[in-house]
Amino acid sequence: MEVNLVYLAVVLAVIAYLYRWITRNNDYFHDKPIPSMAVRPFLGASGSLVLRKVSFPDFIQTIYNKFPGVKVFGMFETITPFFVIRDPELIKQIAIKDFDHFVDHRPTFGLFDEESAEHPNALFRKTLFSMTGQRWKEMRATLSPAFTGSKMRLMFSLMGECFDGMIDHYVKKAKTSGRLEVEVKDMMSRVSINVIASCAFGIKVDCFKDQDHEFLRHGKKMMDFARPIVIARMMAMRVFPKLSSRFGIDLLDPEQARYFTHVFQETIKARESHGTVRNDMIDLLLQARKGTLKFQEEKNDQEGFATVQESDMGKVEVTKQITESEMIAQCLVFFLGGFDTVSTCAMFMAYELVRNPEVQQKLYEEVLETSKELAGKPLSYDALQKMKYMDMVVSETLRIWPLAPATDRLCTKDYTIDDGQGLKFTIDKGTCVWFPAAGLHHNPQYFPNPERFDPERFNDENKRNINLGAYLPFGIGPRNCIGSRFALMEVKAVMYYTLLKFTIVRSAKTQIPMQLRKGFTNLGPEKGMHVELKLR
Repeated sequence: MEVNLVYLAVVLAVIAYLYRWITRNNDYFHDKPIPSMAVRPFLGASGSLVLRKVSFPDFIQTIYNKFPGVKVFGMFETITPFFVIRDPELIKQIAIKDFDHFVDHRPTFGLFDEESAEHPNALFRKTLFSMTGQRWKEMRATLSPAFTGSKMRLMFSLMGECFDGMIDHYVKKAKTSGRLEVEVKDMMSRVSINVIASCAFGIKVDCFKDQDHEFLRHGKKMMDFARPIVIARMMAMRVFPKLSSRFGIDLLDPEQARYFTHVFQETIKARESHGTVRNDMIDLLLQARKGTLKFQEEKNDQEGFATVQESDMGKVEVTKQITESEMIAQCLVFFLGGFDTVSTCAMFMAYELVRNPEVQQKLYEEVLETSKELAGKPLSYDALQKMKYMDMVVSETLRIWPLAPATDRLCTKDYTIDDGQGLKFTIDKGTCVWFPAAGLHHNPQYFPNPERFDPERFNDENKRNINLGAYLPFGIGPRNCIGSRFALMEVKAVMYYTLLKFTIVRSAKTQIPMQLRKGFTNLGPEKGMHVELKLR
């Protein structure tokens, strides 16, 4: 009897401790002069997202619209409090002016520290996205010269063969009937894999001829964030970042880590033995390791509207040498940006061109005009940059369908918000803030009639009126997306080649309106994006 009572007491004590631990932050927003969403046990406000009842963009828009008119509100993700910043001016202040208080991302892909980053499976923890503090600053400065317009111009020539292969494949398939049905995400994923294999890993891959190429297979598995094991890892890294780092938990499976490490190492060996120079990412990383890769100032008057600009953070001199494992990790960043980002953006763009044939026709006319000006020469980086309407269509696609529905910053030292109008409170060190891009992009205050696909928002006259704190396709401030130029270049190029040969039309399987996959997973329609390609 006494033993049972002891067991009962221990169980009750454990339950009480867990309850206190889980609810320790429940009163966090009570002394803040801002509204907050109701506390829900364990899953917090994101329960509907975790349980796959709503898509990520719809979730962000829903919470964004909970408190119209306010600049900031509070909410919980699992048991963690964080602030949602609704005001574009406050976003710019936090992300740019007062960046030194918000240098880091929260540990979505694992907590970065020198000790845990040495774990053999911890590749994602060594990526630029995951790095923190001074190490992030050094790595950003090391990599920034690799993503300038001049380097993209050199790399663009490597893409042409990939696009030619894609078009040849589909032209042959469509020759008999003059049209064929494709699933756009799959189509764009295959050409993106070919491009990434060439530009980032220095190998030739043809995923149209080899439908189950190992590079494609490993890449798709790496990008499948809907797998239960990946969701479990992400939850563990967010809720228990220090413990996850100690045990070497990483977003990447050991199998994928070994594969991409092997590909990289074999390419390096071949380069060193043959003295090969390709102007690809591996060449640039080798230059960075030798300290010969320098930042070049460039005119940006022809760059796309959505292109983010490098801050002075990326222009400082760095003396610390990049390691081999860090080089491999940055190739994975390149993979992320060039594979899923590009294929998803191109898919959404194709969807909007099907829904808006007048936009597609106008874009085709620009494509045809550019082709005539090239007079038989292949598409060049500079010719692509001159395509204004292409940039307008891509920019509007990224507004309607932001690839990162929300982005975060971690407060690295206490920060006081004071708008001079009575709103004053402190964001504590270690607390996260969210910038809800999907909500801002669909707010009629910043984009009138926001559900309408209208590329004219980004013409020369109108784009000057866009609040850059309300348009966040690639983030904002020094911690923005380093690969925006590459991603935009690839999306525009693949759509140029596609429209030059095909009209994209609705098929019997085209889902309009599109129903997005639910849950915190890769963006995309539940049943795929099926269209017909009609030969011109």
